[in-house]
Amino acid sequence: MLALGGMFDIAANQLMLRQAIQWGVTYWDTADCYHSGSEAGIGKYFARYPQDREKIFLVTKSDERNPEGISRLLNRSLERMHTSTIDLYFIHAVSRIEELDDNIRRWAEKAKADNQIRLFGFSAHRNMAQLLKEAAKLDWIDGIMMTYNFRNMHSAEMQSAVAACVQAGIGLTAMKTQAGGSWFDWSKSDRSARELAEQLKQKGWTEEQARLKAVWQNPHIASICSQMDSMRLLKANVEAAVDPMPLGAKEVGLLQEYACASADQYCIGCGKCETAAGVPISDIMRYHMYGRSYGRTDWARQHFTALPAKIREQLASIDFSAAEARCPQGLPIGRLMRKAHEDYA
Repeated sequence: MLALGGMFDIAANQLMLRQAIQWGVTYWDTADCYHSGSEAGIGKYFARYPQDREKIFLVTKSDERNPEGISRLLNRSLERMHTSTIDLYFIHAVSRIEELDDNIRRWAEKAKADNQIRLFGFSAHRNMAQLLKEAAKLDWIDGIMMTYNFRNMHSAEMQSAVAACVQAGIGLTAMKTQAGGSWFDWSKSDRSARELAEQLKQKGWTEEQARLKAVWQNPHIASICSQMDSMRLLKANVEAAVDPMPLGAKEVGLLQEYACASADQYCIGCGKCETAAGVPISDIMRYHMYGRSYGRTDWARQHFTALPAKIREQLASIDFSAAEARCPQGLPIGRLMRKAHEDYA
């Protein structure tokens, strides 16, 4: 139910991997593109403790979209992690179901037959509900990792999408469960925030633990993938996972109030704004989230500068009013795009 997200320097955190196993965190998630030696760090651990490989449900991802490229990256991942099989292999950051064509289906079937992977699926940061519904119509997707948290889990669209995947037998892993804001800091002076903080204090939970519990209360979510790059975070998340007490109706209601009151701080990745602006707004919002909420300004700058130069240069001058009108969250998109240009260009 709790997965170790590997987007950090695992090579320098070998003791934490050992502790994760001892505490039962045996779903490990990484990707070929994660920096700081994520796959190599897991490989370093398995080289030292080969007997632990059979205890781990190992997940990695490919940024490629063609069979030759996927095979190249899969073979590199297998070599890096000193393993012969990946338990669940994802195509990373899919935004349209058309990216998963028959060539990839045939590739996945062969990789399974060759025992290189056991299960196959994709991860998604945006357009989640539509992707889940369309994946449920296929008969060769085993698992999906998607943004799913207290901010978007109660929408009718997301609920119907999850139900479709459950009906199709697709396993679901939630990520981005803390739902940090894209830009503005949440003010603790808000009534619902103060009341929520007091309610959680009485239960002995932190706000971060409550956000995990909110997702775990949906029995159709198989696991939460959380980046735990310190023993403190690992311990706090494990404590929340083993605590049998669920969120009460009052806490759930306050979390929903909290989500509504701070909606204009969080991009849900629906993509509705992009048709009006012709700019990958959802991706840039995600860079803001990593830069502001996770403190990963290096990662945000690296990905921002990888955007086409024409897009980066236009951000400061494009009129985003039409995009803002389409945003169901009411985000100040123009201001955020200009800020991205200032911070990361």
